[in-house]
Amino acid sequence: MSRTITLDVGGMTCDGCASNVTKAINSIVEVSEVDVSHDSGKAIVTHNLPDDENIRLAIMNAGYSVDGESEQFNWKDGSVWRQSAHNTKWCLIGCSIGDFGTIAAFQFIPYLDALGWSAMSIMMLAMFNGIMTSIALETFILIKQMGGIREAFRVAIGMSLISMIAMEASMNATDLLIMGEPSLTWWVIPIMLFVGFITPWPYNYWRLKKYGLACH
Repeated sequence: MSRTITLDVGGMTCDGCASNVTKAINSIVEVSEVDVSHDSGKAIVTHNLPDDENIRLAIMNAGYSVDGESEQFNWKDGSVWRQSAHNTKWCLIGCSIGDFGTIAAFQFIPYLDALGWSAMSIMMLAMFNGIMTSIALETFILIKQMGGIREAFRVAIGMSLISMIAMEASMNATDLLIMGEPSLTWWVIPIMLFVGFITPWPYNYWRLKKYGLACH
């Protein structure tokens, strides 16, 4: 006999998350109807199972919590490593646009160079601009998915600032340690990108695995 249950699902931030939860629940044969909303944080499921345990496990295995419970954390989930790497990649692209652009401007535009800004001031400005361009890129990517620029910006601004700050700080620190000043050369850029990717990646995995939240 079919019955309908309502579950509180934690970690959903967008329609993509709701779609992931829906797919996870629909993978169970005994489920006949699913309605998931990231706005309400609810999953309404009609099924023929003797209990709700398999449904709860399917949602938790997808990286989300159910009624405050989540899968026991571990560092061995290959799918989460891949997804967090994909998220970190987009964060890196967005951050690099503003960061590298700022450093290049002070390096190649005589007027800006003549202002006499200190290395630390240039680095702080580069970090700020990098975070802004990362948010702008994510907003652009999410416009269609979120159904408008306002909702897309809300989701983008809610992405992990810790991840972006760690990425920006590590890239600029690497540049300063190698070059002695904010400066770009063809061979230092790949090193900065590598360090910028590796530094926040474990944190992004932890955040996605434990809470179902992505940096991008």
